[in-house]
Amino acid sequence: MTFLSPVWLWLLVPALLIAVLYVVMYLRRSRYALRFTNLDLLERLAPKRPGWRRHVPATAFMGMLVLLVVGFARPTAEVRVPREQATIIVAFDVSASMRATDVAPNRFAAAQQAARRFVGDLPSRFNLGLVTFSSSASVSVPPTADRAAVLSAIDRLTTDSGTAIGEAVFSSLDAIDALEGSEGGDRPPAHIVLMSDGSSTMGRTPELAAREAASRRVPVSTIAYGTPDGTIQMGGRETSVPVDGPALRELAGSTGGGFYEAASGDELRAVYDDIGSSVGYRTERQEIWPWFVGVALLGAVVAAGTSLFWFSRIL
Repeated sequence: MTFLSPVWLWLLVPALLIAVLYVVMYLRRSRYALRFTNLDLLERLAPKRPGWRRHVPATAFMGMLVLLVVGFARPTAEVRVPREQATIIVAFDVSASMRATDVAPNRFAAAQQAARRFVGDLPSRFNLGLVTFSSSASVSVPPTADRAAVLSAIDRLTTDSGTAIGEAVFSSLDAIDALEGSEGGDRPPAHIVLMSDGSSTMGRTPELAAREAASRRVPVSTIAYGTPDGTIQMGGRETSVPVDGPALRELAGSTGGGFYEAASGDELRAVYDDIGSSVGYRTERQEIWPWFVGVALLGAVVAAGTSLFWFSRIL
């Protein structure tokens, strides 16, 4: 928390002095009571002692003063607010290794299910596109507000050989640029969500794609999906297809995106939920002084109310 007018905080000094004066006066009264040797007479004169209640109005009053001073200093904080508009590209790995059954029922089917949920949970005001990649990459659905088109394309996906991660990023960037050209004006924030389970084996390198995405200020969040024990049947024999995350981690780090690892369908859904939350909101620094003033007024009500109820006076 920061303050736009911190000079007002100096008023906390007299508030602290008032608190110290209250404690000193209370201790003086306590010492005077101890000097009163006729305890029976003291009991008749003051049969009911307020005890802790005597301090409630003063404490509420001091809290009100402190909160008002902080409010006058105009405190600010980082606040998450919904984005009005954004473009999200989901880059979906459809390479043959996605048929591995280390994730039930297999990586591909679980990834389809998680992607469908991600599409359904995104704010309707966002443009959403789908890029698929194996040995090459292509834009299956250009960025659009039509969720049905994206969901239908996800349902039609099939697997193929090869993994071209770099080409997937370049195709996603091209789709974002095409939308910018068709809509005109300032481009809304864009984000690429790329999921893969293997190393890039075809096309331009992820390093080259990362530099291009960074230059266009488009973060790429990557998901390494699967386990080290994944296998598929290829050419009549079992082939190991362990998940490989280092390249995806570097791609995300170089572009300002997030890197995630998911070893099950549930974990993948949780990753998509986290990404959806992060791209659906932006962080702004806003003034929060009304909260302090509001609580201060509540403190004033508590101070006056308890004093009037217990002691028949307002402070």
